[in-house]
Amino acid sequence: MTLASLLRLFFLAAIWGASFLFMRMAANSLGPAVLIEFRVGFAAVTLFIVALYLKRRLAFIQHKKHFFIIGAFNSALPFLFFAYAAQTISASTLSILNSTTPIWGVVVGILWTKTKPTKSMVLGLLLGLIGVAILVGQNHFVLNSQSILAIVAALSASLCYAIASHYTKNAPKLAPFDNAHGSMWASSFMVLPLILFMPIREIPSTNVMLGVLVLGVVCTALAYILFFKLIDDIGPTSALTVTFLIPLFGIFWGHLILDEQIGPNTLLGALFVIIGTMLVTGFLPRKKALS
Repeated sequence: MTLASLLRLFFLAAIWGASFLFMRMAANSLGPAVLIEFRVGFAAVTLFIVALYLKRRLAFIQHKKHFFIIGAFNSALPFLFFAYAAQTISASTLSILNSTTPIWGVVVGILWTKTKPTKSMVLGLLLGLIGVAILVGQNHFVLNSQSILAIVAALSASLCYAIASHYTKNAPKLAPFDNAHGSMWASSFMVLPLILFMPIREIPSTNVMLGVLVLGVVCTALAYILFFKLIDDIGPTSALTVTFLIPLFGIFWGHLILDEQIGPNTLLGALFVIIGTMLVTGFLPRKKALS
């Protein structure tokens, strides 16, 4: 990995770690549907402007079924789930729960392709579950039905990402930029009707709207472009290491901006989740000995 790719990796982790901060700031005032409609709408418009600059034509009608499937599982549903969870639990906890995506990917793969899990995968799944259990018992919020639903929603978002990743393996082979561009428009169309059922709760402040703008333009549209550049440079497997870094930045931003306390439960839970994810994805050198 070159120095430029390493810097892109850390920059991407910082951006995606900050996305949970912005959702936490805006979720209660805007509500999940309005927040995510702004997010995917800003991202779609940004990618449209980039497409005009690059003179890339999007064949949306031709691939509309594909864009709606990938838009649902890679953007609309997980974003909505995280926005719902952000009303209750901290940005740092959201970023840690997001890092369970590769673990869910293995679970979906086992069910989807009937792949037999290795010992390292099983151990990683168990460590990931322990990490989530530690987070559930943390003292950042009062454990009640609402917080449990929020945690389930965040884990469901990660599951959606895992489903999307498996779907794309057999999906129409389009350029990564076109997948991002088309899926954001599809997500915008899907989320828009939900505003009728989950309307805005209060007029947001200027800071909240600026945060939502950054969430859409930087943390979604530009982050996708950066991620696809990483995939081109170092391959999808190495690019996956960004998953391990996101919780570190999520915890950092939450503490720095929202004054979220970093307790032993947060650090211990994050450690279990990250090590479990590394085992599941094969990023630990002990994988060969355990498999």
